[in-house]
Formats: sequence, C-alpha cells, structure tokens
Amino acid sequence: MGKLVFVLALLAVVAVGAYVGAGFMGGPIISVAQPDRFVGLSTPLEVLVEAPRGELTSLEIALEQNGTTTPLGSLADLGDLTVQADGPDRLRITRQIGRESVPGLQSGPGRLTVSASRPVLFGARQIGAEATREVEVRLERPRLSVLSTHHYINQGGAELIVYRVTPDDAISGVRVGEIEYPGYPASGVSVDGVQVTDPAIRVAFFALLHDQPPDTPIRLFARDVAGNTGSADFEFRIFPKTFRQSRINLDDAFIDRVVPAILETTTEIAPDGATIDKYVAINSELRQKNAERIAAFAGETAVEMLWRGQVFHPYTNNAVESAFADRRIYIYQGREVDRQTHLGFDLASYARTPILAANDGRVLFADMLGIYGNTVIVDHGMGLQSLYAHLSSIDVGVGATVEKGQAIGRSGITGLAGGDHLHFTMLLHGQMINPVEWWDAHWIEDRMLRKLRAAR
Repeated sequence: MGKLVFVLALLAVVAVGAYVGAGFMGGPIISVAQPDRFVGLSTPLEVLVEAPRGELTSLEIALEQNGTTTPLGSLADLGDLTVQADGPDRLRITRQIGRESVPGLQSGPGRLTVSASRPVLFGARQIGAEATREVEVRLERPRLSVLSTHHYINQGGAELIVYRVTPDDAISGVRVGEIEYPGYPASGVSVDGVQVTDPAIRVAFFALLHDQPPDTPIRLFARDVAGNTGSADFEFRIFPKTFRQSRINLDDAFIDRVVPAILETTTEIAPDGATIDKYVAINSELRQKNAERIAAFAGETAVEMLWRGQVFHPYTNNAVESAFADRRIYIYQGREVDRQTHLGFDLASYARTPILAANDGRVLFADMLGIYGNTVIVDHGMGLQSLYAHLSSIDVGVGATVEKGQAIGRSGITGLAGGDHLHFTMLLHGQMINPVEWWDAHWIEDRMLRKLRAAR
C-alpha cells in the first residue's frame, strides 16, 4: 500500500509539473495589444498569447457586430493572420482589420474575441482562455473644407487658414513639406468680442520656412482617432525671398570673452581644443541643441489665442544690426571657420534698454539658454511664441502673464553677443519665422483678422 501511495504521489508531482508548464497555472495568457479602442479603414490587430513553449491546441479570433460573428483567423485556418514567436513562451499574432480585409465590417460598436487553449497532462487535457476588447469601428475618412480665402505666404513667413473638419475630434492642420502645423478650435479666438461657436471650425497658423523651397507641398490634413486620414488642397500663393549673406570677422578678444562664459552655463557640450575650436562647437553644436530645446516649448502652447489680434510691438526705436535669415560666414584669421543662419533680428539701442513684451501672453521660459544668454520665451497661444535673447537681466518668471508693452528685462551682452542688443524672433510651433510681418498692422488685418471675422 505504501509503495502504491508513493507512485501515485510521484505521478501527481509529474502531472502538476506538466500542468504548471514553465510557470503557467491555467490556460494561455491572452492580451490584445492593438487596437486599443478604435478600428478604422485599415487598423493593425496585434494579439499576444503566452503558453509554455508557445504550444497551442486551438486559437480563434473573431469580430462580433450586430449579432453577427466574423472569423478573423484561427489555428486551423490562419487566413490573413501572421503568427510569430516572440520569445520561448509567447506568440505574436498580427493582421490588418478594415473595410477591404473584413467583408461586412460596419461603422459602429463591436467586440473582438480571442480564445485559445493549450495542452496539459501530456496532451490528455486542454485548458482554454478568452479575452475580449470592446471597439468602435469608423470607416469614414475625415472631411475637410476650406472657409478662408486669399492665402499669401512670404518665404520665411507665416499665414493663417480657417477650415471645417468632421468629425470634430480629428487631429488636423496644415502640412508644409514634412512639418505639421496643428489647427485649433476657432472658439479659442475672439475678434471684436465675438467668438466662433461651430465646434467643427478650426484655425491653423502655418509657415513656409526660410530654407523650404517655394514649390514645397502645402495641404490640409486630418487624422481621426481610428487612424483614418483625409487631406484637401487650398489656393495659396508663395512669394520667394532672397536672404542676405554677411561675413562675420571673429577676433580673439570676442571669443576669449564669450566662450568661457557660455561653457560655464551649459553641460550640453564639452568641446576640446583651442578657444576658436570651442567657439565653433558652441556656434554649431550648442546652437542646434538650443534650437531643439526652444522647439520643445511648442508643446506648452495655449489652445486659445492670447494676443487678441493686436499688432505686435514693432521695436521701431531700435537700429537693425542683423535681419532674419541672414546667411553668415564666420572668418577667423583670414579663414572660414563656420557657416550659420541667423534666425532673428538683432536690434540695438543704448545699453540696458528696457525690453518690452511684444504682445499679451504667458512666460514659458526665463533663464540662461546657451548661445542666447539670458532668454525669455512668451507664448501667445495656438503655437505662436516670441523670444527675447542676450538680456542683461530678466524681470519676469515662468508662468507669469504679461501684457503688450510690459517690461520683461533689459538688453545686454550675454550669450554670443558682440555688443549690447536684443535678439528677437517669432516662433510658430517651434519653427523660427520672420518677425517683420507681425509688426505690420495691415498684414495682421488682412492675413489674420479678416479671415477670423468671416469665419464668425
């Protein structure tokens, strides 16, 4: 009797070992990685199934809608399913779901069901499991219609378009080449105290950058939550611009002053070599890193227009030392050492001149910033921001609300500044654009306010 009990106990241990199977106590572990919630015209389906050694005796994937079950594939008939090992104990099952790949698919709610079983007790039994995912099917592309007229774009400058998009939860805007400028609800704009109430109407500021050719493709785009896309053309006219080229002669007195001061304030680069080599690294590598950091503030813009349609402060009492998009060649001891594009206006006056906010907004940054020295960045909403650099002092803090004409600091020589001046530029979704347009009341009226009034 004792021997029989021992044998039965040993068989039980073996059975439990087979049942546990590399840590699995029950049926396969099923998870639906994609879709998360929405199914569109062509949506990836991704299912992960964990089982010891990836062994399954059955697998069924189906979509239920309106009482009808549509098989999407099975272990017996893979169809469009692709099954791949994703480790020793996991399978990754993928396919596309959409109007063409799933006949009878309809817009509306649905349920994905995945069931699978695995062998235990050396195949004497199967243990099953099931996972479901509630989804919403959308099979219509977003629709776009243009409401504004007469879009004129200066190379290096900006424009505005007013349009309608459905569904109104779609992400939309203007794509210029590979750059996307998002649209914002027109309800965030107040012109003459009146707001747009139609939730489908959008406003998008966009730009043709100084280094984008005049034939760069420009189109409206939209993407809904199901991944469906739409696009639309609109009429526009490009005005090409020739930018100035200048030669900057560097001397030891200048580079010996600015290089140590800048390197003391940054950990982003640590160049070796002579002082001129460090200067070139600052002028190129650190300039690029600073530009990336500045561009990141686009993600913090307000969804409403904060500047209320006022013309931006034009700084007409300042002498222009350098204009927007000047192509600079840097010369040291008679040889060319670097080339960069100056993306702003250098505006000189007397030393430590009070610097005024160009328009209403909220301060996003107020600190030392590499080549720009003491810098303030003000957000004006809907992706539009202004930057003030080389300040000797800063009088505002991050999060502060400022009004047009309010002092935010004083001009100076911090950063890569040869003399006391203000470096000013405008930013649109992180891209530096020509500020001159925003100083022109006629341009603001014609390119912006006229269209917003019409959209009302």
